[in-house]
Amino acid sequence: MPTDAFLADCRARLAFDLLSNTWNAVVLWALRDGPSRPVELRERIGGISSKVLTETLRRLQFNGLVERQAARDASSRVEYRLTPLGRTLLTPIDAFGAWAFEYGDEVMAAQEAACAGR
Repeated sequence: MPTDAFLADCRARLAFDLLSNTWNAVVLWALRDGPSRPVELRERIGGISSKVLTETLRRLQFNGLVERQAARDASSRVEYRLTPLGRTLLTPIDAFGAWAFEYGDEVMAAQEAACAGR
């Protein structure tokens, strides 16, 4: 049996898949300061459609990273909040953000060079 750590059914691959979707990490990060309604999340994030936000929230809920809670009043409003499991991803997301801040210009330069070489 192979011992490759990146087989399709391994846990490391699961983590990479969770963070590979652009909006997953963005929505998790947007929820770091507490519960938010979808309209508040869209305003905070910018550039995300209602449909994509809804799909992302459902995916994160399916994976146990966020929870959906109906508002305490009689309205039909809902809020989303990070679960304790979702909070555990804030440190790795912050690390990726720090990496992007430090090396993003180099990545963009490489992309531009690759496009110029076509």
